[in-house]
Amino acid sequence: MARKVLVSFKIMPESVDSDFEKMKKNIEEKHKGIVENFKIEDIAFGIKMLRVLYLVGDESGITDKLQSELEKIDGIESVECDCVTLV
Repeated sequence: MARKVLVSFKIMPESVDSDFEKMKKNIEEKHKGIVENFKIEDIAFGIKMLRVLYLVGDESGITDKLQSELEKIDGIESVECDCVTLV
């Protein structure tokens, strides 16, 4: 049985006026079938970020690959992988 990994990314939008729904749609289209959950989180002073959880196979370099692909999506300023755990 293949092992699975839950990966969490913190995604900062380009501006405070960014359309999170459009961003979520673009991410789902790019990574169809592996996105587990989205959550919009408050940071401070009206600034929000998008947390994306992925459930993927335990393979070498998967987090770097996902991060690189996320950074290319319109409306995303920065991406940080903040948690990786076996499930």
